[in-house]
Amino acid sequence: MGLFASSDAHMAVGGWTYPPACCNGNDVDGDCQAIPSSDVTEGPFGFAIHLHPGDHHLVTRNQLLLIPYGTEIPSHDSDYHICLQPTDDPSEAAGMGQNGKYRVNCFFVPPDRV
Repeated sequence: MGLFASSDAHMAVGGWTYPPACCNGNDVDGDCQAIPSSDVTEGPFGFAIHLHPGDHHLVTRNQLLLIPYGTEIPSHDSDYHICLQPTDDPSEAAGMGQNGKYRVNCFFVPPDRV
């Protein structure tokens, strides 16, 4: 996957650009953001991400997101990053939590975790 700068993509804090297919918005209110590594655990089928309010600017309630192995993308730093889009459609939601569901556009893992 090539990385291309665009007016619809924005930069990660580490200085690399999220792919335009992953992100809507800009550096202030874009869908993509680094998340704490303590939120991510690896299980037999993929990554479990436990997001808490404040871990990502779109998350206002605790969320559990399940990301299957093989869908992750290497990040260009040592952080985990996630691109979220709120959805009311349960068929496309990856997140489960009280009054909130999110579609995961992209999930980035540190290169040594891929």
